[in-house]
Amino acid sequence: MNATPARRVLLTGARAPIALDLARQFAAAGWQVHTADSQPAHATSASGAVHCHHRVPPPRQQPAGFVQALARLCGQQAIDLLVPTCEEVFYLAHGRTQIPASTRVACMELPLLRQLHSKWAFLGLAASTGMRVPASQRVHDIDQARQWAGSRPLVLKPEFSRFGVQVRLYRNGLPANAPALDGRPWVAQTLLQGQEICSYAVAERGRLLAHAAYRPGWRMARSASYYFDAVDNADILAQTRALVAPLDYSGQIAFDWIVDAESRATVIECNPRGTSAIHLFAGSDALVQALCGQGEHCRTPTSAAAMLAPMMWLHGAPLALLRGQWRRWWHDHARAEDVLARGQDRRPRVQVLRDLAHYAASALRGNGD
Repeated sequence: MNATPARRVLLTGARAPIALDLARQFAAAGWQVHTADSQPAHATSASGAVHCHHRVPPPRQQPAGFVQALARLCGQQAIDLLVPTCEEVFYLAHGRTQIPASTRVACMELPLLRQLHSKWAFLGLAASTGMRVPASQRVHDIDQARQWAGSRPLVLKPEFSRFGVQVRLYRNGLPANAPALDGRPWVAQTLLQGQEICSYAVAERGRLLAHAAYRPGWRMARSASYYFDAVDNADILAQTRALVAPLDYSGQIAFDWIVDAESRATVIECNPRGTSAIHLFAGSDALVQALCGQGEHCRTPTSAAAMLAPMMWLHGAPLALLRGQWRRWWHDHARAEDVLARGQDRRPRVQVLRDLAHYAASALRGNGD
């Protein structure tokens, strides 16, 4: 009697640690895992969960070639499910009609993704569904921002950006010598006080099938976090449901929030892609089922905390020593699992050093993507 052939998934953006964790989750659920990236993605491709890693053209420099390569792979490898993990989702959404109809693509159409990614358009959409949003204004120069904000605390950010890049915080209002803007549209936003929380969800036709939220415990300044401390906030969950339902949303979606002392959450921006909350689902098939659109109930994470251990040592430990927070660092380190070395799958932790060296060399050559 012949065994049933394993279903096949293709994960793009393989250089991201979340792609590594998704690969493990799909493999544990019996899937054959393929990954794709324009970079070698040594860490992910070294995982025992990955059947094959494929090099594809860089989406930013060669968007048409990127989509064509994915379409070819889906046909040649009989891919059942295509899951983008990072910003390549926008290029995939633009060319998704080229992907074989037999392959399920886990993302929405480009116009909606662009609306969600816009730090200005998203706020209007969110408010229309009942989500709590901060007072904001789209501006094109620093004088517009000053006129709108007056003396109140202010955040300024490009309308399209990621990882907190170029975000400016003015806790005492805009100073007279604030640098000019660069000609792109920016968003001026009231600076809220409270705890920053990041959330992630997977939906199918407006039904929430998976949800997680975390506090970025240790991070690079105000940029990317490398420690993910799970939190439970009913207000965030309720507001997420309020958005995905009327949009009939399918795929991954994530939000950044500010939560006040009464646990009331205000959403500040949206990322319609995978985020580090994926690490909290390790050891379960919750995301596999959700990304397949299966189930009726919303699944939540199994982990209390996860971390990128090399960054905890290289950046977090010196920071803790400087700030007199060694006891906190040690407690956090002890309670979290390293996402780069789970169980017997430990080769990615060593290979991540090759990735870092490769990216550094690419940056020096000026041809990173």
